This record gives sequence, C-alpha cells and structure tokens, in this order.
Amino acid sequence: MAYCKENTLEYDADLCNSCGICASVCPHGVFKADKGKARLVVAAECMECGACAMNCSTGAIKVDSDVGCAAAMMKAALMGRGASSCCG
Repeated sequence: MAYCKENTLEYDADLCNSCGICASVCPHGVFKADKGKARLVVAAECMECGACAMNCSTGAIKVDSDVGCAAAMMKAALMGRGASSCCG
C-alpha cells in the first residue's frame, strides 16, 4: 500500500483492476493509466477531492475528501468567500 505524506491519499495496487478511471477523473493527474495497474505518479498533487476513490470499484484508492484543498474551496464557495489558491 502506498501512502502519501502530504495528504490522506492511500493506494493499494494489489486491489487495482486496471480500469483506468482514476486517471481519467483526477483533475491533477495524480494517477496514470499504465499497462496492468494504475500508477501513482504525483501523489503530492492530490487535492483530496475524492473523485478517484468514489470511482474505484475495488477500493484500491482511499482518501479523506472532507479535508484538504478541495474541501477548503467548497467551503469558501458556500460561505461566499474567495477560493483559496491552495490548488494551484
């Protein structure tokens, strides 16, 4: 299991079924569809939006989507504040 030190992202390649959906839904290119298994290429770029985990049918990807950059942007939008620049 791969853990990212910068965020809550966890990826277990042994559970990956090679569908490639994680690579297509990630707005920051954290995953890359590769021969056989998805590859975690830039884990530190994960904004913890949860799109990959929500679309992973095997549970190979876990992320706490209630924290991090994506959550901060959504909370700012709901409260009528400007979005932070945390997502680059």
